[in-house]
Amino acid sequence: MKITDMLTTAVGNTLRSKTRTTLTVLAIFIGAFTLTITSAIGTGVSDYIDNQIGAFGAKDVLTITKASEETAQQEGPAEYDPDAGIVGADLTQFETEPLTKDDLEAIRRVEGILDVSAVRQVNPRYIDSDHGGKYMLDVNASANLTTPDLAAGAQLDNAGANPQILLVSSYVDALGFEDADSAVGATVRIGVADYTGALHEVVATVAGVQNETIMASGAALNEALIDQLHAVQSIGQPSATSEQSVVAIAHFDPQATEAQIDTIQTALTDAGFQAATVSDQIGVIQTVVDGIIAVLNSFAVIALIAAGFGIVNTLLMSVQERTREIGLMKAMGMRGGSIYALFSTEAVFIGFLGSVLGAAAAIGVGSAANGLIVDRFLTDLEGLQVLRFELVPVASILLTVMLIAFLAGTLPARRAARQNPIDALRYE
Repeated sequence: MKITDMLTTAVGNTLRSKTRTTLTVLAIFIGAFTLTITSAIGTGVSDYIDNQIGAFGAKDVLTITKASEETAQQEGPAEYDPDAGIVGADLTQFETEPLTKDDLEAIRRVEGILDVSAVRQVNPRYIDSDHGGKYMLDVNASANLTTPDLAAGAQLDNAGANPQILLVSSYVDALGFEDADSAVGATVRIGVADYTGALHEVVATVAGVQNETIMASGAALNEALIDQLHAVQSIGQPSATSEQSVVAIAHFDPQATEAQIDTIQTALTDAGFQAATVSDQIGVIQTVVDGIIAVLNSFAVIALIAAGFGIVNTLLMSVQERTREIGLMKAMGMRGGSIYALFSTEAVFIGFLGSVLGAAAAIGVGSAANGLIVDRFLTDLEGLQVLRFELVPVASILLTVMLIAFLAGTLPARRAARQNPIDALRYE
């Protein structure tokens, strides 16, 4: 029996009992629809989290502090110790000692560390441009750790002498720019106070505009701009006082393996420091999301397994109804293998029909819902595409459903192939 004849016959046989086939296809449709939607959610959310992680920290960066002494757990509030130094930072506070020049040199000597620098904090008062008024300027103190998700422009040039800033997208309209692209290359003025409180202005160029993120906020400044702002802040500062930092950032080879990174962290720990990568700090978020998506996918798989039993039932009834027909085909010389292939093809066709319709409906509904969800409920999460449909995951779902359908059709196909032609022809 030719393949084309087998396909034509299988499709025709499947459509004999339209109601039964429709109900079976509907069950597969629900499973494929759900699996496609959950897969799209997983892809969209994972992509957004990857961007957020990139905005929070580059993958070749370690944040380093001095190791703090372990304290015993106790009930109730701890008694205040005026001698315990707590140094404030922009995003958090660290109960640890400040890093000295000797500490930075010790970090620099660790094998695998390419460079290290203390995190300096600057506190601008405002930002303005020729197109708008003055606005408070929030600065991302961990900008050197970041790889921002850009809406326009380019990343900061930390090696150049030109002061640059990456604006957050919410500043574009406020500063009088038409859009993110028109802000790129513009000149802005940043107001900063010196140690005595006198205001000064530092001029900077907008290198790019970054999308708002949930893990890192504020404008990013390049090293040249930080140098100028820090120099202004230090005007009038008594020589007896000195600014200290509790956090340092160190870069290692971006191609380093997990084992090499672990070796670097172990060496830093032995030297009395604590070092953490981005994955160490917020990688658990991806694990949680993967777990949630896995649970959602499990419900879809359960629906597909239930649909598989529907295929078994449909084809078993078809075998019973077509017993004499099967006997006639065998009497005319059709082999058991061909009959097995015929019924298996019917099962695969039912799976194909349900999965294609389910995936197509999911893409249609998801695409329409995606814009509605983002525009109405998640407007603050720039760059988020809740449902992202990609070819490989969708194709994998179609193949998976067809495989389940094939396996479900194995039992009916074997029963049909083993029919005795004489008994089958006598069947009433």
